Amino acid sequence: MMKYYSLNKNSEHINFEVATIKGQAPDKGLYFPERIPILSDAFFKQIESLTDEEIAYAVIAPYVEDVIPTSILKDIVAETMHFKMPVVPVAKDIFSLELFHGNTLAFKDVGARFMSRCLGYFVRNNNKKITVLVATSGDTGGAVADGFYGVDGVEVIILYPAGKVSTVQAQQLTTLGNNIIALEVDGNFDDCQSIVKMAFNDPAVTSQLFLTSANSINVARWLPQQFFYFLAYKQWSDKQQPPVISVPSGNFGNICAGLLAYQSGLPVKHFIAACNSNDVVPQFMKTQQYLAKQSVATISNAMDVGDPSNFVRILALFQNNYQSLFNVFSSESVTDEETKNAIETVFEMNQYLMDPHGAVGFVALKKYLEMHPEAKGIFVETAHPVKFFDVVEPIIKEKISIPPAIESIMSKTKNAISIAAKYEDLRAFLLSRC
Repeated sequence: MMKYYSLNKNSEHINFEVATIKGQAPDKGLYFPERIPILSDAFFKQIESLTDEEIAYAVIAPYVEDVIPTSILKDIVAETMHFKMPVVPVAKDIFSLELFHGNTLAFKDVGARFMSRCLGYFVRNNNKKITVLVATSGDTGGAVADGFYGVDGVEVIILYPAGKVSTVQAQQLTTLGNNIIALEVDGNFDDCQSIVKMAFNDPAVTSQLFLTSANSINVARWLPQQFFYFLAYKQWSDKQQPPVISVPSGNFGNICAGLLAYQSGLPVKHFIAACNSNDVVPQFMKTQQYLAKQSVATISNAMDVGDPSNFVRILALFQNNYQSLFNVFSSESVTDEETKNAIETVFEMNQYLMDPHGAVGFVALKKYLEMHPEAKGIFVETAHPVKFFDVVEPIIKEKISIPPAIESIMSKTKNAISIAAKYEDLRAFLLSRC
């Protein structure tokens, strides 16, 4: 059976169910699989003839194994893969992997739906309510709220930074009600993430509440993000020339899943972690020194992370061998001005509208292809541009048509509880829920 260990290496090895429920290891480390499953050459040769659900099941099954019965896991995968993830041409040798066709118009719909269904199965006979505690820089919160909405036995508490998420993101976070609670934190995403981590390591809280996390630190959120890259390869026409893939990166869960897929045998020429001005990883790639920073606000707000949690998993994938990592991975920092110029230019020249995060991925990919003209690549379009209409519309000088899923929430009343960026405030709130 697949087991998971803490990257801090001071906790017991556990199965997928326990790792999902715990979220983070008792020694404060992230859980990591003991082994990386390798998919067969036959799988890749026939990938175009497989359905998306068949591909996703083949990828995730080795990580779950006997913890969830085959028939139920297949149902969970089917519910997760309920929308298309098309690869579409944008410019010469540049394609977009669109991951915004789900319920909340963001890539995190996949991980949130998969995790919510797994957790719902695990707690089916549990008499104690589970509290899902999650920090968000934007899209995670909306996807988690949608994925867990109405799930019996689960309460979701979402922390988001006040004034640092888009108008649409805020509406998605704060208008559902029922078992979804939004806490508006007077700080930035790093503050939210920091105090959430403190809660998981506070015996006074964990003895009273059955806590788990729905951030990408949770294996059930992180692992299914591999699906994106396998489906991209299924649609890639030139199988003899694997793509370069540029991934907008904040907390680095998505690109880490792509690198995990690569380690499982997926043909990819190179991965680019496309960052905004929060350049901790681009600087690391230059100096081999990891120096966390205070995050700065940008127009690609979901990537405003100064200490990305999942980068330690990326290092683990390459056994902390920097040269092995450098051979397949690079990172590029993109300014807001470059992002705006890309949105405007691609819209005018190619009639394709990018959101600010996808635009960061586009710019990083374009820079790479200019240095490697023989290559072709995909940038990951992580969210629908309408989620950032307040940024995008002034750039293109046009109104973006609003999909029905968004239009229905814009008139709803925001319901959020304001707290300071102090653990004492979160602690008091959590204990009040006991």
